[in-house]
Amino acid sequence: MADAKKPAVLIIGGLGFIGRHLALHIHENNLASEVRIVDKVLPQLAWLAPEFEEACSKEKFVQADASREQHLPRIFDRANGEQFDYVINCGGETRHSQPDDVYEARSCNLSVALGKECAKRGIPAFVECSTAHVYKSGSSPRKEGDKVQPWHKLAKWKLKAAEELLKIPGLQYCALRLPHVYGAYNPGYFAMAICLARVHKEMEQDLEFLYTKDVKVNTLHVKDAASALWMAAEWRAKKGKLDRNNGSMPALFKDPSMPIAFNVVDHNDTCQQHVAKAMAEVFDLKVSFLGSLASQLAKMNLDDVVDDMNEVSLQEWADLVAKSKIERPGPIGPFLELDVLKDQDMSIDGSLFESTVGWKPKYEHFGADSVREMVESYKRMNWWP
Repeated sequence: MADAKKPAVLIIGGLGFIGRHLALHIHENNLASEVRIVDKVLPQLAWLAPEFEEACSKEKFVQADASREQHLPRIFDRANGEQFDYVINCGGETRHSQPDDVYEARSCNLSVALGKECAKRGIPAFVECSTAHVYKSGSSPRKEGDKVQPWHKLAKWKLKAAEELLKIPGLQYCALRLPHVYGAYNPGYFAMAICLARVHKEMEQDLEFLYTKDVKVNTLHVKDAASALWMAAEWRAKKGKLDRNNGSMPALFKDPSMPIAFNVVDHNDTCQQHVAKAMAEVFDLKVSFLGSLASQLAKMNLDDVVDDMNEVSLQEWADLVAKSKIERPGPIGPFLELDVLKDQDMSIDGSLFESTVGWKPKYEHFGADSVREMVESYKRMNWWP
């Protein structure tokens, strides 16, 4: 395929954990004629590992806040006067426990501003990176049409964004609802768990998980998240102006009140037992579960329990960092967030996306090798004590 026929791609939040891996996926597979990466953070402040230097080079980078209308022309305008073919939004507020107005401005308003601009410019595909934490927890894996009940404010505003995007006439949009995403340089949920395991190893204490071994914490490797976003953009562009009664459109999306949002997940149906087994193997630790009754008692006073745990683990982590003479600690640490300590199943069914788009995960199972990959990546960046 000649370069001229390859799509031009705009990645919003392109220096974030998923955004940079998407840029790398496009670069390594030579998928695009042009890539523009937009982020509020400068590359030199984004903790980029060497393998991202070409994919996220300064020639491709625009520093801008896509939620601000005055920034949109320099984000979207191209030198040749043409429009981008795909706009993929990996941006938004990823920190937990922020006030509502932060998520409204940085996540919801960002998505809506991008959606309106994409519709105005007739862009063939606008793909949103969303979260599976929007579903009401249940005993069976959640499907796209199941009841929603956002777990926290971050998920609430992602859901609100999906509702607002539905109202934009002519927007060629779809979203991917992702579970816990892991992989090299992960700064989030799994970084916290791994750092906590390192602290407990240092203190020669068992690592205890709240709740039971069966609580689901479904997973997706970040490289699979990147390939799924790309294939979602290809699929959405081919669909063109959406006829919801089109025979090739999944029946679920024929309802005009339904966002075109797919679940994407690996084939592991990961639960706490998988995570515990992996941590135990990598760190040579005993890992146990408090179980339902003890966890119910802990939940009655969860704020204090978490504060006490954080006080101990953060001090131990700081001591480890100092002892290891780490001059520039990275964006990882053992800080526990109340928002992620839920006695609910993060369990989703990804079969609709796989059957509709033809995507399959390459990293099907979360295990000890998954944890080792993350630890090795932290060591390469000199973040790991």
